[in-house]
Amino acid sequence: MGRYLVTGAAGFIGSKVAGQLLDRGDTVVGLDNINDAYDVRLKHWRLKRLEGREGFTFEKVDIVDREGLVRVFAGGFDGVINLAARAGVRPSVENPWIYNDANYTGTLNLLDLCVRHDVPKFVLSSTSSLYGGDNPRPYSETANTDHPLSPYAASKKAAEVMCSTYHYLHGIDVTVNRYFTVYGPAGRPDMSLFRFVQWIREGKTVHVYGDGHQERDFTYVDDVARGAIAGLKPVGYEIINLGSDEPVVLIDVIRMIEAMTGETAKLEYSPSHKADMQATWANITKAETMLGWRPEVKFEEGLRRLVEWYDENRSWARDIVTGT
Repeated sequence: MGRYLVTGAAGFIGSKVAGQLLDRGDTVVGLDNINDAYDVRLKHWRLKRLEGREGFTFEKVDIVDREGLVRVFAGGFDGVINLAARAGVRPSVENPWIYNDANYTGTLNLLDLCVRHDVPKFVLSSTSSLYGGDNPRPYSETANTDHPLSPYAASKKAAEVMCSTYHYLHGIDVTVNRYFTVYGPAGRPDMSLFRFVQWIREGKTVHVYGDGHQERDFTYVDDVARGAIAGLKPVGYEIINLGSDEPVVLIDVIRMIEAMTGETAKLEYSPSHKADMQATWANITKAETMLGWRPEVKFEEGLRRLVEWYDENRSWARDIVTGT
């Protein structure tokens, strides 16, 4: 068993990755700055399920804080899974600087410390947002990603390129995982599925950008966490899609939630945001062949688990700010 650093350990995906590593007997140092990019109650809820578990230690450190990271790295690691990030397309248009700091500078700090402390493996969380609006679907890892539509996607592109540079210069083994619209219980409240469930369950207006016929390759969080851990194997430097390969139309998602909750959505349509992609769809052949990974949770089952989690935690989840 290994000793791993999981950054963003209080985050949606990071907490799942840390939990799955602990389940298989690994030692995990979880790192997170518990920022207020969204309601910290979700972060504390996730972290509470890790704290006290055998083999888990938590460090409240920002990956932009190089001096804080130096102390964390002193114990040595077999690998780093970097899930600490500022995520979200639209907010990155308003404040691109904080996205660059967390997603690019933070990644650079981690890579440099991996080299200095002889950490052989680095796994980077990246995004399907890099594929922009012009590539043919399903998106292949060889597609052109030189024209990202948002500062968020641009900051992740920069992180990928720096990983490639560190692999070339220092021989560090890197897996870059591009995630496709991750969803599930205790997810990010700025993402569509959390919002839709809360808005429909609480009788709020459901804001739909565009005509509702956008398609998203929704991927269940447990499956994505398995893929991140599978990425710990030696690959050299590889970019690998983690998606469901089964795009779903947003208006159909709303109808499914209506059926599961017994509520009727109050729809309000607005123009699409310029930074939003019309559709995402992952080619996952590379994940299958290189990592032996395929998603296991079908969309309807994953959505049902999200609705059930919301209902179980409705006393406080109903108050979480989701924006518009």
